[in-house]
Amino acid sequence: MNETSMWWLLTGALVALELVTGTFYLLMLGLGAAAAALAAMAGLSLLAQLVVAAVVGGLGAVLLGQWRKRQAVTPEEAQDQQLDLGATVVVDAWDVQGTAQVKHRGAMWTAVLAPGQSATLGAHRIQAMVGNRLVVEKI
Repeated sequence: MNETSMWWLLTGALVALELVTGTFYLLMLGLGAAAAALAAMAGLSLLAQLVVAAVVGGLGAVLLGQWRKRQAVTPEEAQDQQLDLGATVVVDAWDVQGTAQVKHRGAMWTAVLAPGQSATLGAHRIQAMVGNRLVVEKI
């Protein structure tokens, strides 16, 4: 099997692994392997192919990391994106697991207590959202 075929197989394996894990870093490494395959098709030496794979894949991973840092959300931006924070819900009963079913925006939600809060009935304020659970504190 020639070098070009090996690079294309490695590219396919990295892309398949990325699909399974969901990490874009493997996709960047796959892009580097594809670039090395093109370098092999151009007749470059194995050393040149390895350099091309390392530069393209590494540069892609670094650029992806920088892009993800710029996309990071500050707590203030998270508050703006979570319009439910600060809303009021009424807890009628707590179950033995420390959760309650509350009605919010026309649907039933699972509410959990914020740290340091005791399970009391009545009005509570939504402090945070963790997954599909509302973290509430007593008003």
